[in-house]
Amino acid sequence: METCDAAPGAPNTCPAGFHCNPDGACDAVCTPGGNQCGDGFSCTADGNCVASGSNGSTGPDASCPAVHYTPTRVTPSIELVLDRSGSMSGTDISPNRYEALHEGLTGTANGQTGAVMAQQANVYFGAALFASDEAPCLTMTNYMVPRALNNASTINNLIVNHIPNGGNTPTADAITQVTADFALHPPPAGSPPIILLATDGEPNSCTGGDGTASSLTAIGLAYAAGIKTYIIGLANLNTGYLQSVANAGLGMLTGNAPYYTANDPMQLASGISQIINGALSCDLTISGMINPSQAMSGSLSINGMNLTYGTDWTLDANGMTIHVLGAACTSLESTPNPTIDASFPCGAVIQ
Repeated sequence: METCDAAPGAPNTCPAGFHCNPDGACDAVCTPGGNQCGDGFSCTADGNCVASGSNGSTGPDASCPAVHYTPTRVTPSIELVLDRSGSMSGTDISPNRYEALHEGLTGTANGQTGAVMAQQANVYFGAALFASDEAPCLTMTNYMVPRALNNASTINNLIVNHIPNGGNTPTADAITQVTADFALHPPPAGSPPIILLATDGEPNSCTGGDGTASSLTAIGLAYAAGIKTYIIGLANLNTGYLQSVANAGLGMLTGNAPYYTANDPMQLASGISQIINGALSCDLTISGMINPSQAMSGSLSINGMNLTYGTDWTLDANGMTIHVLGAACTSLESTPNPTIDASFPCGAVIQ
């Protein structure tokens, strides 16, 4: 547990037999000649398990074989937080902003399939509508449906039955209540929680006062609770506000996180689909749990190509989610039915 420099290429300052793990501490997961690594792996001089390249018959201990998993793409839990304030009745988007949002989510008109309709078998979708006329402001009783697979019809009915009624845009209250709902009704294991906020206006409070600061605070607290927030803005919403929400939603203090804009149902469906596909495409879940500090001792292959830990993939802190990165992610996105294998020495497996 001595402190060390975990940066790629940095010299190993740890004592003999130890390496620097990604947390910046000296560690050893095995000893050369020991039986910690498992079948098909060997121990390096600095205490790392690495694939030996054998067929498994010459592993250091056949009684502790490597554990293989077939990772599957994650099934995210996405809460649609939808603005139904009075301005959503605006007709600058045909037939109006709210109907355009409806069509982009669950519609099937003009040959265009809404994003929720298209992906409902792959995502635990829920929805929450917000506006200050939901008295006492802000109640979501009768304005919210639980997250579930194949939920497009229920979400469609919620949207159809609660059209805008002249209320303000209490975004902070909506985000706070959805964050609390995720805590009360957690997603299934390995399913990342996501808020998808769709709105046409900068936020205010139930009484009409400015709500920008409180909204950003609420989004930051959601991120601290492990919930990412993405935003799609309708009808030329202020891009400065969009960027602030996007950054807060991903916990970014610098740089520019992606945000999405739309001025018709097709753009709405496209933007929402980009957010959904980003959650679906390059995160993989495994059926067990791996010690994250020993993830580098594992191997991952996609369509027979071995990937490099740290460059092509990493393991989430939950020990169950593999993040595929860069060109490997692009390749995975373009493969409809990829063959994926993940292997870890048994000493790295928690359960």
